[in-house]
Amino acid sequence: MAGEPQADCLFCKIVAGDVPATLVRETESTVAFRDINPQAPTHVLVIPRVHHPDAASLAAAEPAIAADVLREAGEVAKEEKLDSYRIVFNTGSGAGQTVFHAHAHVLGGRGLQWPPG
Repeated sequence: MAGEPQADCLFCKIVAGDVPATLVRETESTVAFRDINPQAPTHVLVIPRVHHPDAASLAAAEPAIAADVLREAGEVAKEEKLDSYRIVFNTGSGAGQTVFHAHAHVLGGRGLQWPPG
């Protein structure tokens, strides 16, 4: 069920402290940690503590927490001293989502091309 921790979700396990991660920031509603497969010199994931399979379902069910994720992505960029950065939400396997727990990628530290992918 959305909002409830999922036993088979890697990010729920990180939130619970059952799987280690290199934490960058924590708030009451979010956790930010370094990606284990970085695609840029700075690559941090910002996740809600509650489980939702993607950003759209998070925004529909809990818009305040979706806003917290976005706000924290900006705080991560500021703390990482990024002048330019990208915030990415992948939704669905065709878009590259591999963990089905809503999350934002904060990418920076190098030039980022457009279009992505």
